[in-house]
Amino acid sequence: MTASDKDQDGKTGAGGAIAFQGLPGAYSDLACRQVHGEMTPLACQTFDEVFAAVEDGAAARAMIPIENSVAGRVADIHQLMPHAKVHIVAEHFQRVDHHLLAPEGATLEGLARVHSHVHALSQCRRFLHDHGLTPVLHADTAGAAQDVAAKNDPSEAAIASELAAEIYGLRSLAANIEDTDRNTTRFVVLARELADPGAGSPSVMTAFLFRVRNIPAALYKAMGGFATNGVNMGKLESYMVDGNFASTEFYAEIEGHPDDGPVKLAFDELNFYSERVRIIGIFPAHPYRKEAGALGN
Repeated sequence: MTASDKDQDGKTGAGGAIAFQGLPGAYSDLACRQVHGEMTPLACQTFDEVFAAVEDGAAARAMIPIENSVAGRVADIHQLMPHAKVHIVAEHFQRVDHHLLAPEGATLEGLARVHSHVHALSQCRRFLHDHGLTPVLHADTAGAAQDVAAKNDPSEAAIASELAAEIYGLRSLAANIEDTDRNTTRFVVLARELADPGAGSPSVMTAFLFRVRNIPAALYKAMGGFATNGVNMGKLESYMVDGNFASTEFYAEIEGHPDDGPVKLAFDELNFYSERVRIIGIFPAHPYRKEAGALGN
């Protein structure tokens, strides 16, 4: 299903639609099916279309990658989020297992070229080098799998997900071919309405945007309240506003609920030194955070 096939209010299945960027079989599609298997995946060409699908009611949820442990942050998302009328309601950490996909009858020894996204190719550099395979750039992994399936050439393969193999009728010649076993993508689930688990809930994350006042040491002072009140900050990123070098906004994530005592005091100080503060998500911390030691306590 694509964005053009959607029904109103995200009602494309029993659980509604969940939008993602890319073609069917993309890793975002895989994340949608793993987290919300009751919902209908809704493929969109661009991230703008994904955000619009939720804002307009064409999808009830969206699955958005925001950072990868190898490739870093997805910059487009941080430019779109400040202007979007959506909220983060959950997070999902997904291990990326790259598969070498080829048409039926192809062999690893007979391959010459491998198609995929630039990040997937770079993450499998050692495998490609060891097998003398020539990388070919594509816009995305699922698109590469689709093209390889259409060519049906036993010398051509793609690096993509196991789901892409199922969708496009390809065979996995090798699994987990990435150079590192720590390749993990963090996704956030978006919805129109803020989902609040309530003050005092265990392992809660709060995401917010803010712009500090134009005074000396404003950022230092704005952040001071989190340090003095013992609130752990897991992420702080900056970006220019509308291409203006003199105007900077920040995206931050902290552990805790805005109504928890220490967090409330920290936000009081943040508000004093900021032009504006906007909470864009209050959501449960994913269990992966504790497994990876990413939670403060």
